[in-house]
Amino acid sequence: MPGDPTLADLAPDQRLRRLELTVTRRLDGLLHGQHRGLLPGAGSEIAGSREYRPGEDEVRRMDWAVTARTTVPHVLEVDADRELTTWLLVDASPSMEFGTAELDKRELAVAAVAAVGFLTAGAGNRLGALLHGPAGLRRFPPRSGRTHLLGLLRALLAAPRVGEADPADVPPGAPLADGLAAVGRVATRRGLIVVVSDFLDALPDDPAEPPPWEAALRRLAVRHQVLAVEVTDPRELELPDVGLITLVDPESGRRREVWTGDPRLRERYAAAAVAQREQVRQVLRRCGATHLPLRTDRDWCADVVRHVHAQRRLTLAPARGAGATPRAAGGTGPGPRAEARSGGAA
Repeated sequence: MPGDPTLADLAPDQRLRRLELTVTRRLDGLLHGQHRGLLPGAGSEIAGSREYRPGEDEVRRMDWAVTARTTVPHVLEVDADRELTTWLLVDASPSMEFGTAELDKRELAVAAVAAVGFLTAGAGNRLGALLHGPAGLRRFPPRSGRTHLLGLLRALLAAPRVGEADPADVPPGAPLADGLAAVGRVATRRGLIVVVSDFLDALPDDPAEPPPWEAALRRLAVRHQVLAVEVTDPRELELPDVGLITLVDPESGRRREVWTGDPRLRERYAAAAVAQREQVRQVLRRCGATHLPLRTDRDWCADVVRHVHAQRRLTLAPARGAGATPRAAGGTGPGPRAEARSGGAA
């Protein structure tokens, strides 16, 4: 469609390439605070064992425990050390097709993926994704490099849309809980999990009742650092006075005619929207996920930059309170931390 945002519009790496997401949770393969390249050699992360091949394998790599148990010579298999593996779960459900500003929610989700890709880029870092839509889950294996990131963004932009079709004809997709469970199965090493969604999937009317995806998100947050990117549109938060309109639920196809000229109706709508977003915020907080809200009518890039700097200040606050000098990014202090570089411009 003419006027749709291009990949260059949604991936302004010039504004993000000097930033880096703050990662404070323990990671598998992190080089003790030096968020740099790979260790020299073939690697040091044990990945299993296999039978010894005379003339090919080094004797010093023998797995003596397995050899003694099986009476067959075995050697250790190792993986190259990875600094950070990031998995993205991108919501492509029908509700993400909605938008009344410069971007719709799905395009903003692609922009968020671009931001995460640039913020976590680095030697040895890998980025994988699961696209969660009506057709099920589509997996993009974790790889490193700018070419992989741009290919992932193009695939997300080119994914089939369901917004133009009759919602009643759209097949029901996998619930968000299934997508979160799938991420838990593929993210075998501790790292960063980023969930990009509007989090409206099966949200209960009673705020005290947990949504069905809360348990899966909580399990992810136990092992990984989780960033929840909540995508919203201004029309989801307030109803304009435009007369008689027909509202359609993109998930179920239900329709209802509404007279927006009633000020009490608009007030109830706004209050319900605020309560709904507060419900999502409380659920994410209970799960231990970091919350990054993005709106289609705001400068999302500036919001991401502010979030990164705010997380960095929170990370450094305990050290400053204790009188310690904050370690510069890329320094050699102890602790598995990938700090945000302070050279970014909003």
